[in-house]
Amino acid sequence: MSTFSEKVRGNWNVVKGTLKQKWADLTDDDLLYEEGKEDELLGRLERKTGETKENINSFIDDIKFDEY
Repeated sequence: MSTFSEKVRGNWNVVKGTLKQKWADLTDDDLLYEEGKEDELLGRLERKTGETKENINSFIDDIKFDEY
């Protein structure tokens, strides 16, 4: 299993779109991704969605990037 930053690097637009599909109330500000600040992003997602960081990571791990 790859780390969060490895998973989203180069795939952020796919990840962002998929997260917005699952949690429609996420804003672009909630989904602001800066390399090296992954924990801040996961913290925002955790607060906004009510999910744990582990659940969010698991959801991202399950995205099939080869389908995009």
